[in-house]
Amino acid sequence: MKNLTGKCSYCGDELHIERLRCKGCGIAIEGEIQIPRLARLSAEDRNFIELFVRLSGSLKAMSKQLGISYPTMRNRLNRIIELLTQEISKDQEYRKEILDKLDRGEMKAEEAIKLLRDL
Repeated sequence: MKNLTGKCSYCGDELHIERLRCKGCGIAIEGEIQIPRLARLSAEDRNFIELFVRLSGSLKAMSKQLGISYPTMRNRLNRIIELLTQEISKDQEYRKEILDKLDRGEMKAEEAIKLLRDL
């Protein structure tokens, strides 16, 4: 699933996972399952982050390996940081939505706890 970004390639709306199934035993988990923040980034950005981690966070080493200037690497990292910051804000909004539904009685406590733990 290299191209998974959390956005519909057709309309651009947000994607949600509704079912996970074990290939081994066939057990399935159904419900609204959040796509992890890093998985919501583009494949290119995820590859950048992976290289960043493998090179111990050295933009200088990344610049050398990729043949791209340090300022360009820094700008790219700053853009990814901004994208992740926006994703954190979305997760906080989702958390508030869950708590509001719980408060209005539209969701059971057990379901709210599960959803909050999945964040």
